[in-house]
Amino acid sequence: MRAFSALSVAIFKGLLRDRETLFFTLVFPLFFIILFGSIFGGSSPSAQKVVRVGDVAILDALPADAMAELGKIIEFQGPEPLEQALDEVRSGDVAAAVEQVGDRIVLHVSAADQVKAATVTGVFNGLVNESNLAVAGVVTAKFSLDTAQVEDESLTAVQWVAPGMIGYGIAIGATFGAAMTLVTWREKKVLRRLRLAPVPTSSIVGSRVMVSLGVALVQLVIFIGVAMLPFLGLQLRGAWYMAIPLVICGTLAFLSIGLVVGAVAKTAEGASALANLITLPMAFLSGAFIPLDAAPSWIGATAKVLPMGHLVSGLQDVLVRGQSASSALVPMAILLGFAVVLVGIATRLFRWDNT
Repeated sequence: MRAFSALSVAIFKGLLRDRETLFFTLVFPLFFIILFGSIFGGSSPSAQKVVRVGDVAILDALPADAMAELGKIIEFQGPEPLEQALDEVRSGDVAAAVEQVGDRIVLHVSAADQVKAATVTGVFNGLVNESNLAVAGVVTAKFSLDTAQVEDESLTAVQWVAPGMIGYGIAIGATFGAAMTLVTWREKKVLRRLRLAPVPTSSIVGSRVMVSLGVALVQLVIFIGVAMLPFLGLQLRGAWYMAIPLVICGTLAFLSIGLVVGAVAKTAEGASALANLITLPMAFLSGAFIPLDAAPSWIGATAKVLPMGHLVSGLQDVLVRGQSASSALVPMAILLGFAVVLVGIATRLFRWDNT
């Protein structure tokens, strides 16, 4: 236990001296949690701007209450001349320009922004259909549509940003911690001395694991604590406590990646570059930085085979989606599976020195 404690203290002090690792482990994820949580917190989707070209009778005929509801989605401007309106659409200043030619409603949109174009087109399709029903004598529609959000309506942007940044911070801390410890100790001949000293290998490995788990849990507390500040507004619901075992399993998985990196790299610079090469693209492909809802299908499929994808998805389930504790079991099992396989690989590649 004396050797285990001494090694743990040495590893922890080494972490505190490594400013690069500290920055990417704590400061970098916190920066994005605060930035995106502040920018998008409490925001609602803005109305799309549409320019009227001349008189648009179908709009003028709308009742005041219907026009008010439409105004929540569409912000009308104009009227303006056609060429001026088209220039504004091309430049992206407005989502569309609308004109009425007889019984035809002409909607000018830009292919450069298909999201805005699809939104405005859908709104006007509904408007034209309603007008056609009114002309046909259908005064009261038989069917109506109501939308209801499946999550709590008080969800804010930080509740989607926080799980991704927590996952990224855990991955960086565990990967860099293990890799840099191995490479630095190998370069300074510390590993060779430990091999000759009466210190069991279990103490060396156990101290590295315990420090990584301790740092990960501190990260989790800090990230969630900051995200719950009033100006960000994170609210924990459901089986949020399952984030703790998820983070532990994620730490073990990325610790094993760090062991592989530390076994392969010969210098601290090489270890840092290789760790970044693995974790940074994985963060983008796993939805840690940006949502994958609109991403190509191959990216979504890739996220399902990456450990960070399972860590982020599991954290979203228990912190955001309000799912039960059982929803975390599969991601935890997959992360532990990654840890077992990669530890086996790291064991085969491990070297006590560079000679």
